[in-house]
Parts: sequence; C-alpha cells; structure tokens
Amino acid sequence: MTVFDLLFLACLFTAAATLLMAAVAAIRGQWAHCASILKRLAMGVVAYLALGLIVGIAAPQRILNVGDPWCFDDWCLSVENVRRTAAGPDDVYRVSLRIFSRAKRVSQRAKGAWIYLIDPHGHRFEPQPDPAAVPLDVRLDPGESVTTSRTFRVPADAIGLGLITGHGGPYCWSPIIGETGCLFHKPTMVRLGQDFSK
Repeated sequence: MTVFDLLFLACLFTAAATLLMAAVAAIRGQWAHCASILKRLAMGVVAYLALGLIVGIAAPQRILNVGDPWCFDDWCLSVENVRRTAAGPDDVYRVSLRIFSRAKRVSQRAKGAWIYLIDPHGHRFEPQPDPAAVPLDVRLDPGESVTTSRTFRVPADAIGLGLITGHGGPYCWSPIIGETGCLFHKPTMVRLGQDFSK
C-alpha cells in the first residue's frame, strides 16, 4: 500500500464523516452550518483532484519489464513471456501471465480486472475472447499462484507496445493520486520490448 493509497482512504473517511456532520446539521435545521460544511467538503474535493492532476503531469511514467511483479496491495500480476507471430496485416501477441497473491491469511480476487496492450498514442488493443483461459479475477488463496495467457491482435506497424492492467473500474479512472498518468499518455505499463520468443 502506497502513501497515496493511505491518503485516499483518509480522505474517504473524512469525506464520509463530513457528510454525516452536514446531514446532522440539516436535520437540526442549521442550514447555514450545513452549507458551510458542504462548502469546505467541496473545497477539499477540488484540492484533492488538483493534486492528482499535478502528480499525474509531473510524475515520470512507471515502466515495468517482463518478469517484474505488478502489485495492487497483495494481488499481483507479472508478464512471464511474450510471443509474436505475423498474421497478414497484423501481428498476434501471446502473453503468458502469472497471477499471484502476497496475502498471508486471506483469499482474494481482483474484481473487475481488465488488461490491454497499448501504444504510445493511447490506442488500446483488447485480448481475443478465450472462454478456456483462467479469468483475471480468479479467486486466490493466501500465497497462491496461477498461470494464464492472453492473445492480442495488433496492426503490424504498431510499435512501442506495453501491457496495462487494473481492476475495480474502467481504464483511466482511479480516485487514487499517482494513478492518473493515463490522462497524459503515461500509464504504468509492462514494456513488451522488441525481443520476442518465437
């Protein structure tokens, strides 16, 4: 868990407490006090969003290599291998993945998990449907690891490809500071590189 994760949780609990205070003031008929509380809450939300945009602009893009773990709390994913084959005007990328849990006591899953290939211009390429593949949101026991793969069809002239992943919401939406780089074509990604196994 990063400092920005902790900041988000602190802000979330503060916002909930503030809304509760505003509701109590409204129930008591203290409309001016309620409006004042909501105004301060709105200012806090704007400040939080502004900080998120500033960090997104200023922070360098986080690039992982094949084999590096990419963790969201205790749920992790790593790209183990990439195979590229030509298929007419396209290239087909088969990406081998390992999904694993660093948790010591609890089972978990990444609800709403997604994965794409992305180019430097922000064009995303979805994996080909494969009902037999292990789902990204598979339930993992403490310390458990599973392997799976995804296949992507990409125009042959696409360069600078990377793999992006996440869960809990659509691509490029996250309330956590430091994860807004996608707005500026700087998402965290696994660089696929140019040396592929055949």
